[in-house]
Amino acid sequence: MNSTTARPTGVTGWTRARTSSSVLAVGLVILVVALLATSIASLFLGGRGIGAGVVVEALVHHDPANTEHDVVITSRLPRMLVGLLVGVALGLAGAVLQGVVRNPLADPGLLGVNAGAALAVVSAIGFLGVTSAFGYVWFAFAGAAVVAGLVYAVASLGRDGATPVKLALAGAAVSATLTSVTTAVLLVDAATFDRFRFWTVGALAGRHLELVAQLAPFLLLGSVLALLLGRSLNVLSLGDDVARAVGQRVGLARAVAAAVAVVLCGAATALAGPIWFVGLVAPHAARLVTGPDYRWILPYSAVIAPLLLLASDIAGRLVARPGEIQVGIVLAFVGAPLFIVLVRRRRLLEL
Repeated sequence: MNSTTARPTGVTGWTRARTSSSVLAVGLVILVVALLATSIASLFLGGRGIGAGVVVEALVHHDPANTEHDVVITSRLPRMLVGLLVGVALGLAGAVLQGVVRNPLADPGLLGVNAGAALAVVSAIGFLGVTSAFGYVWFAFAGAAVVAGLVYAVASLGRDGATPVKLALAGAAVSATLTSVTTAVLLVDAATFDRFRFWTVGALAGRHLELVAQLAPFLLLGSVLALLLGRSLNVLSLGDDVARAVGQRVGLARAVAAAVAVVLCGAATALAGPIWFVGLVAPHAARLVTGPDYRWILPYSAVIAPLLLLASDIAGRLVARPGEIQVGIVLAFVGAPLFIVLVRRRRLLEL
C-alpha cells in the first residue's frame, strides 16, 4: 500500500522536474534567437547609414574598393564578433566567480584581472613604447593571468587554502595596490595616459579580424570548459564541508574554476578593455529565471551577457550620430540601474 502510494509521488516529481527543464530550455532558445537578431542588427545599424542591401552585398560579395563595403567588413563585422565573444566570456566568468567565492557581488575583476591587465598595458605603453592595440593586447592578457595567479597563491596561504573570503580579500588588496601603481605611472607620464585612456574605457570598436582570430581560441576553449563546471559549482555552493563530504576535492575544483575564469576574463579584457557590469548583472538576471542551479545559470549567462553588450553597443552608436558613445560608458548608465532593479525585485539567492 505504501509502495503504491509512493510511486505516483516520485513520478510526479520527475515529471515536474522534466517540465521545468523543458521550460528553461525553451527560454534559452528564445534568448538565443534574440541574441541572433541583435547580432544581425549590429551589422545593419550604426552611426553611418548603410542600406540593408548594401550590407548583405558586402557580406556576400565584398568589394574592397567600395567604402560602404569596407565599413561593414572591417568595422561592423569585427565589432559584432568581439561583442559576442567578449559578452559570452564575461557572462560565464562572472557566473563562475560568483560560484567559486559564493559571493553574489563577485565580478570578473575580483581576482585582479582588470588591475593586472591595466598595469601591463601601462607598462607596455610607457616603458616599451607599444602604441597599437595589436601590440599591447598580449601584455594585457599576460598581466591579467599573472596577477590572478598571484591573488590565488596569496589566498591559498594558511589553513583551509583559498577559501571564498580569502580570495575576495586577497583580490581586493592586490587590485588596490596595482591600481595605485598604475595611477602613479599615469600621473607622471601624460603621453602614456593619453594612449591608455582609449583602452581603459572599454570598447568593441577598432578591433581587427586578425586580432579577433588570435584571441578567439582562448575565449572559445574557456567558454566550453566553463559550461562544463555546472555540477561542480552546484556542489561548491553547498559549502566546503558538505562538498568534501560528498567526495568533492574542493581545492582542486576551486582552482580549476578560477583558472577558467581567468582565461575568459584575461582574453576578454585584452580584446575589449575593462568592461564593467556585464559579468555582474548577467548571472543575476539568469538566476531570476533558473534559480540556483549552475547547470542552467551558466548557459543563460552566456547568452544574456552578449545580448546586453551588443544592445548597449548599438544604443551607443545611435544616440550620438554621427559620432558614438563607447559601450563601456553606455553600460555604466544601463548596468547600474538594471542591477539595482534586479536586486530589488528579488532577494539574492544564497550561493
